[in-house]
Order: sequence, then structure tokens, then C-alpha cells
Amino acid sequence: MKIILVFLFIAPLALSARGEKDYSSLDSATSPETKSRFAMLDDVRILANGLLQLGHGLKDFVHKTKGQMNDIFQKLYIFDRSFYELSLQTSEIKEEEEQLRQTTARLQINNEEIKNLSQEMNSKIEDLIQNKIQLQEKVWGLEDKVTKLAIIQPSIQETKDISSLKAFVEQQDNHIKQLLKIVEDQHVQLNRQHNQIMELEDKVQELSLFLFSELVLSPNTEGVNGPTIHLGQPSLLICNCVLFAFLGAAPDCTALYNSGMRSSGVYTIKPNSSEAFDVYCEMKFGSAWTVIQNRVDGSLDFNQTWDAYTDGFGELNEEFWLGLNKTYSITKQGDYILRIELQDWKDNKRYIEYAFSLGGPETDYTLQLSRISGSIPNALPEQTELRFSTADRDVDIINDFNCPENYLGGWWHSECEETNLNGKYVAPRSRGRLDRRKGLYWKPKKGRYYLLKSTKIMIHPTD
Repeated sequence: MKIILVFLFIAPLALSARGEKDYSSLDSATSPETKSRFAMLDDVRILANGLLQLGHGLKDFVHKTKGQMNDIFQKLYIFDRSFYELSLQTSEIKEEEEQLRQTTARLQINNEEIKNLSQEMNSKIEDLIQNKIQLQEKVWGLEDKVTKLAIIQPSIQETKDISSLKAFVEQQDNHIKQLLKIVEDQHVQLNRQHNQIMELEDKVQELSLFLFSELVLSPNTEGVNGPTIHLGQPSLLICNCVLFAFLGAAPDCTALYNSGMRSSGVYTIKPNSSEAFDVYCEMKFGSAWTVIQNRVDGSLDFNQTWDAYTDGFGELNEEFWLGLNKTYSITKQGDYILRIELQDWKDNKRYIEYAFSLGGPETDYTLQLSRISGSIPNALPEQTELRFSTADRDVDIINDFNCPENYLGGWWHSECEETNLNGKYVAPRSRGRLDRRKGLYWKPKKGRYYLLKSTKIMIHPTD
């Protein structure tokens, strides 16, 4: 193309120069008329030959350009058609998800109503069983009387009383049998609805995975190397968060925060390979923390058994211990940060954060800490495996001294040091040495006692 343009630019100049040369030679010297005419014919032939070659070049260029334009239009048509079909599939999937969401909501409402009805029925059945027991005792007493009076002819009134009591007992038995039948039917219906909900959840997950594969992983099926659509990381995060919010299957509080939840409170999470359970999520610092211990006023006794510390106890909106088993199911999903917030009786607030690892039940929930930051001196051993123990299960009795039994409350004890955030709640007016060592304290090895008014232990994923 560039060669042709240069030729077009030089050709007029050459002709002009040749014309001037001929003109000057005409003026300077007299040449025969025949010689001049032949020279002009040679120039015309050269010019015509150049224009012919230029025309052929332009024709070839036009043909090539037209072929390239046709290829581009063909690829654009294929891309538009693929994008349109993908949009239709996405709309259909969204409609199906909305229908499944509505169906699941209705089933959950029915499940809750049936559960309440079942509880009422169970309560009534228990009352009826107690009445039955009492009536049976009365009947047995009457049978004893009848046996003793077998020799004596009973009075007409006693016979009527016995008959009426037997009839009442039979009536109560029939009523109890009917209630038991109703409860069994309700139980079968609950199981059926539970299975339906599980099937709906599986179907929603399959639809979400299908949508994800269509938008992100599916290649061009037309056999043309056209453009492929890829979603970025923010879109994947939004997809995951919407799925968590709909299924109630977020692995921890941070996932709920990323899905749009911004209010602190009780939420249901479902860590990987675990059953769903409720936790208290505290939304702050631009994220969400899963609270595993909270003490504010001493209203809850933390001197509990091993089973209680394993399963958890207390109310999530008040004082509570989440439970070692639940905490382990969360932390085994990845790396987490442990944050301890402390407040003394002068309302001074301190905190400390650790990188930590928590073992499972086979290790007695061994804790290993490494301090990251904080506003209070460290009072817990670092890089040391600390086993959890309670008064009824002290795994490490040091010098025949049971730490949980003597200092109250389950904790990761190390040489029975005074730091125990699950100990007895002690107000400042208690000055006895025995109570001090059993109280809620933060005691660094080199430093003073921090008598605590409130404590909070939270975890957050490192990523």
C-alpha cells in the first residue's frame, strides 16, 4: 500500500520534470517534429503501464480487504448470537432460583409450624401419660380393695365408682393412642419436608455451579476462536455471597459480612464438614468476627464440666461459651486470628491478638499461640502446646494439683498460672487471696494483676 502511494506521488513529478526538460530542449535546440512526437508516445506508454499496474494492485488490495471485513463480520455475528443465548439461559436460571427460593421459604414456614405443633403435642402427651400413671395407681388401689372385699358383697356405689374409673382410664388410653398416632404422622411429614428442603438446596447448588461454569469456564462451542467471557474476582465473590445468604450456609461470620450483612447479632453458619449452628457475629474493623466467649456481668457460672465446654453453654446474646467442638469446626477451615478484648473495673479497655492453631478432640483441643499485636502485655505461653482441661477432666495434673478444680472453670492451663478468663467472676470488693486467685484475671509473668470486669474472645480468618 505504501509503495503504491509513493508511486502516485512520484509519477506526476517525473512527468512534470520530463515535460520541463522537453520544453527546455525545444527552446534550446531545434529538433525535428517527428522525433518529438515519438518521445511523447513513449512517455504515454510508460504512464499507461504504471497506471495499469496500479489498478491491478488496487484491485488485489480491495479483494483482500473485503475478505478480511467478511471474516470480522462473521465473528461478530457468532459472538452476538452466543451472548444472546447465554443471556437467555441466565434469565431462565434466575427465574428457577427465585421459584426455588419461594418454595424453600414456604417449606421452612411449614416446618416451623409443624415443629411447634409437635412440641405442643409432646407436652400434651406427657400430661396425659402422667394422668394415666395416676389413674393406674388409683385403679391398682381399687383392685386391692376389691380383692380384700371379695368375700364381702360390695355396695352398689362402690361398684359404680369402679366401673366409672375403668371407663375413664380406657377413654384416656384411647386418647393417648390417638395422640401418639398424630405425632407419628407429624414426624413422618417433618422428615419428608426435611428431605424436600435438602433436595432443593442441592438443586440450587447445582444451578449455581452450572451458571458459574457457563459464565466462567465454558469454551466457545461454535468452533470459532471468538472471544471468551471471564468473570473477575469481585463477581465470583458476589456469586458466593448470594449463595451463602440464600442457603444460610456461610462458613463463618466473615463470609456473612462479605455477603452484605452489617449488623452484629446471632446468625447461622455451616462450616465445611459440619452441621449448621448459631453463632454471635460482631461486625467491626471493616469485617466480622465470630465470638467464642463473652463475659459481662457474672450472670453465668463458667465452672462447667468437660461436656459443657465441648458443646457450649449460655445465651448467645448474653454471656456464653460457644463450645470447643464448634470452634474447632470453624478453625480447621483455614488460618485464623485469635483476638482477646479485656475491660477492667475502671473501664480501661485492652486487647491482644494471636496467630493460633486449635487441635481436635483427639488432642484435647490443644492450643498453640504466637502473639501478633496488642495493648496489654502477653500473659499466655507462646509456641507451647496447651491442653484444655476442666475439673472433671484435668489432662495435666501438675504436682498432684488440679488446676481447674482449684482455680475454677475450664481453660488452657500452664503451670496453674493465674490467667484464666473462664474463672470465677469476682468484684473489686472481694479482697480475699483465695478469691483473687480464682477470679477473672490477666496476669503477665512480669507485671501486675488485671482484675477484669468483662472479657471477649473472637476469631477471624487471616485472609
